[in-house]
Amino acid sequence: MSKVSSTASEALAGILRDGMMIMAGGFGLCGIPESLIEAVRLSGVKDLTVVSNNAGVDGIGLGRLLETRQIRKMISSYVGENKLFAQQFLAGELEIEFNPQGTLAERVRAGGAGIPAFYTKTGVGTLVAEGKPTQVFDGETYVQERGLFADVALVHAYKGDAEGNLVYRKTARNFNPVMATAAKVTVAEVEHLVEIGELDADHIHTPGIYVSSVVHVPNPTKHIEQRTVRKHDMEEAN
Repeated sequence: MSKVSSTASEALAGILRDGMMIMAGGFGLCGIPESLIEAVRLSGVKDLTVVSNNAGVDGIGLGRLLETRQIRKMISSYVGENKLFAQQFLAGELEIEFNPQGTLAERVRAGGAGIPAFYTKTGVGTLVAEGKPTQVFDGETYVQERGLFADVALVHAYKGDAEGNLVYRKTARNFNPVMATAAKVTVAEVEHLVEIGELDADHIHTPGIYVSSVVHVPNPTKHIEQRTVRKHDMEEAN
């Protein structure tokens, strides 16, 4: 049976509700499920807990949901590049659960693997470890971190088929594959929708068994957070 939806809003119809936890793939603006995030914005759901490495930038990606105050809590590792994110946090308007980046990735992977908790040395003795159980192993102190499992995961892939098999491209792979496994429902937007059987089985990163719905989003905008270019030779001479 085909899992293809005609629009992002159709793919999320009947899934979204107030107060739910959403995972959103991407790193910065690379590999973010922008059309699905926009569908969340248009739905009007609120009091969301969002798991993502960061919250996009002002006006793009999850930054759009911050503008509409639909996010109550972020579980993230990075606040930079988004002034509104920082402003809402510092004003006490947005709850943030900070995670070291590797810990966040492992919490998501653990959730997808059915692992409720694990121990890590990262963050021991810092604010990250406050209120969390600790345990000594071989003379070293470790802090317990809980696995994360969301109500819905929103991911962006380079290629996908009607069965939900997904292939990511280069650095846009980032958090997308682990998040696709760590939710009750996973919805994927794909740049190229191909025929079933066209994807090399050895090249599939996310098997379709994890994916509930796919929406074709051809030619998405590839945003650049910070463009750095070399000065022209004449400018350097001056």
